[in-house]
Amino acid sequence: MCVSMAPAEFSGTILYCGRRCHPQHGWIEVLGYQNAAVNLATGPNAMLLHLSAKSVSSRQFLRVGSADRVLHSMVDAVRPIPAGPTLGTRGPIAIAAAPRVEIFQHDIYTVVLAHNAAHIPDALERVEPRKRPALNRDLFDFYADLYPGQPIVLCCFDNKDAADAKPLMLWYEPRDEDRLVLPAIDCHTGAIPDLDSNVLTDHWLLFGSDRADWLWGEKVHYGRKPSPKLLEYLPPRVMGWHFDETMPNGDFAIAHDDLLRGEPTAIERVSPL
Repeated sequence: MCVSMAPAEFSGTILYCGRRCHPQHGWIEVLGYQNAAVNLATGPNAMLLHLSAKSVSSRQFLRVGSADRVLHSMVDAVRPIPAGPTLGTRGPIAIAAAPRVEIFQHDIYTVVLAHNAAHIPDALERVEPRKRPALNRDLFDFYADLYPGQPIVLCCFDNKDAADAKPLMLWYEPRDEDRLVLPAIDCHTGAIPDLDSNVLTDHWLLFGSDRADWLWGEKVHYGRKPSPKLLEYLPPRVMGWHFDETMPNGDFAIAHDDLLRGEPTAIERVSPL
């Protein structure tokens, strides 16, 4: 459920998206992503995630510390559940301006964060050689054309075996206030994703919202207690569904109002085309 720059396998994918009223930042969106990655390339590899955000900096990536199973706790809260639904076809924040490209370490990944995918190729030389993937300008042109002005996260890694990385978690001001959009374009070969194709899904989608009433969804019991700072970004209750079927390639989206009504059939598979 992501795009890799060279052949790879990703399994056990969990994707969380929630609206949160943060005590400092106001109404924000929090994204969580976790999987087990197997690098099938002979050298370094990387996965790409595009964010439905107005702006993102490295300061908005959240360190989970020892609470590295927060997303698994959310999955545990919604099990057991029925099969995934049939999909359709389709507060003020003050954030300082972020640099054009930032490179930093997050768990097993060296992260290249850019506000335009076209800026990533020239920045790759700043990634240490053992994690620097082979340059594919066509792939970055694909993202720059279809997601102009939308933050792109490139997670570089060099693990040969499956590795349960800690969750990749961050917060931002969403581009769409009425709809939650989760990055889910799929291509694990290093090629440009074919948005006209169907792809096999095998992942959990989890949602949260501070606007929901107190009986909405399922209560989450976080096994290893997150730090007070991290808890400010985590949902007390979630809704979630597991998808393991062939679907059109694209992202997932659901209107916030439909989420509050608990209508999983309102989840759409959407494409930038």
